[in-house]
Formats: sequence, structure tokens, C-alpha cells
Amino acid sequence: MIPIELSRYLNELLRVDEFQDYCSNGLEFEGQANVKRVALAVDACAAVFREAVNLNSDIIIVHHGLFWGDIKTIRGNLKERLKLLFDSNISLYAAHLPLDAHPELGNNAQIMKLLKIKIKGGAGKYKGIPLGFWGELEHEEPLKKFTARVEDKLSTECSVLDFGGRVKKVAVLSGSGWKALYEAEEIGFDTLITGEASHSAYTLAEELGVNIVFAGHYATERHGVKALGEHIKRRFGFEVKFIEHSTGI
Repeated sequence: MIPIELSRYLNELLRVDEFQDYCSNGLEFEGQANVKRVALAVDACAAVFREAVNLNSDIIIVHHGLFWGDIKTIRGNLKERLKLLFDSNISLYAAHLPLDAHPELGNNAQIMKLLKIKIKGGAGKYKGIPLGFWGELEHEEPLKKFTARVEDKLSTECSVLDFGGRVKKVAVLSGSGWKALYEAEEIGFDTLITGEASHSAYTLAEELGVNIVFAGHYATERHGVKALGEHIKRRFGFEVKFIEHSTGI
């Protein structure tokens, strides 16, 4: 399979064309013609690219790609990253918001699955499209117990804002997803799981009486690419390897 064929398949699977993202999605760099070995990672960066070279990968699939905003120059670290791809002839595919939002393989769906929370609806809208989900626990439980479960299942350490102490209805929006709080009254969730901690979230959560579990940007966005890797392994028989390069943030 050539890279553009895999890209077309992934674009359709993840409904890439439905999202108005602030970065590029799809095949960002086209390398060698034949894809057999696939590396996956959260971030497109030099360390990941070097490890992909060591693994003899043909393509790298990431959540955070290379091109953000209106890039007009290629210099500095972007130049060095691209040079690694040119020299190794490895392709690069990125899926940002489409991988957050996918109802089965996405970051948020995977977190819901790991925590055994049945999805009941969407949450965390971006330009009209929900990127996350909400659901309910079978039984209400203390926030401390729930947080311990999040830390165990996501292999992370959480920072918590406790404004209720109990957990029953949970919303999940990975990464920098604290603004899902603005939907708390409409949906009625008492707890939000997201990635990065935010000063701005504190008083809003306090006034709404909503708990926030900040589980880390990286930790909340590694499960989508891993699930996508397993999917294409089953579908195409590729050799698949997830490259762990944690930021700890």
C-alpha cells in the first residue's frame, strides 16, 4: 500500500473533511512508496522521528502534527524535523480533532472505555461538533476513589479541583479541554476529565460546583493513536509500534 492510499482510508475513517481544525490533518509528508511498518506517537517531533528511523518505519501516524496556523517559513526546529523525514524517506500522517472525536477509536472514547463509562452523548463542542463525550457511572462514588481509578487506567498523576466530592455524571475532553465546563449546566455533569490544568478553569468550576480531574495532556491523548494503530494492524496486517515519548504534562 502506498502512503496516499492509507491516507485516503484514514481520512474517510476519521471523517477528516468534517472538521474545521486549526492545524493540518492528513498526509503531511509523503515518503517511500510502500507501507509495511507503521510507527505511532502523540507528537511529531525529532525524538519520535529518530526512533521511527531506528524501527525502520515506513510511516509515522501522530495526533499533533507539524503544521499549525499559517506557516510561511521553514527554519529552525521545523527545518530539522523535516530534514529527518527527507533523509529517512518516512511519511507522516496527522489526525488532531478528528482523532479526539471519533466515537470508537478517539482519545475521548478510549478514555470512556477504559473507565467503563457508557457514552450517552457528546460534549465539548468546537465549531458545532462535539469532540468529547459524557456518560454516567453505574454507581455514584467519591471523587478520591474515582481519581485513583483514572490514575491507574491512564497511567498518570492527576491534579484535582474538588467542588462536589462525589462523581456520577462524567464528561471527558482530552488535551486542553477545560472549556467543556461551559456545557456543564446544559448537560448536567458533575465531573470533567481533561488534560492540562488551567488557572482560568478554577473559578468557573467553583461557581458551577463541578469537579475537574486534570489527567495530563499527553496521558489523555495517547490512547487514540494506540487504538488507531491496532485498527490498521487488524485491517491491513501492518507491523505497528507505538513510540512512547511522554512530556509528563
